[in-house]
Amino acid sequence: MQLRKVHHIAIISSDYQRSKVFYTDILGLEIIKETYREARDSYKLDLGLNGEYIIELFSFPNPPGRVSRPEAAGLRHLAFEVDDIEKSIEELESKGVGCEPIRIDEITGKRFTFFADPDGLPLEFYEV
Repeated sequence: MQLRKVHHIAIISSDYQRSKVFYTDILGLEIIKETYREARDSYKLDLGLNGEYIIELFSFPNPPGRVSRPEAAGLRHLAFEVDDIEKSIEELESKGVGCEPIRIDEITGKRFTFFADPDGLPLEFYEV
């Protein structure tokens, strides 16, 4: 087996319209395609970053909540690479999204911070 790259990440939202606004208007991801699947009463929104497909945002009727904190087993977070962490935080906060204080990765020495999507999914900015 030879894996080439991560193809996409799937996220199920509790409020599709709110999450759509967050991922497109606040984070700036591009809408590639939006599909409503009547049989499932569900939307599927394909989102891209810099022309590359990365996220499938889904809606389903009454999805169960997911434990995020305290640290639960399973996927921990989704990290976005940024060039300037202060500028990225400033942009988020200007749009009403709070961030944790900047921390230093003790292994790489790089700076990072966490914030959350509308459902509390932990997201990270990681400065390169």
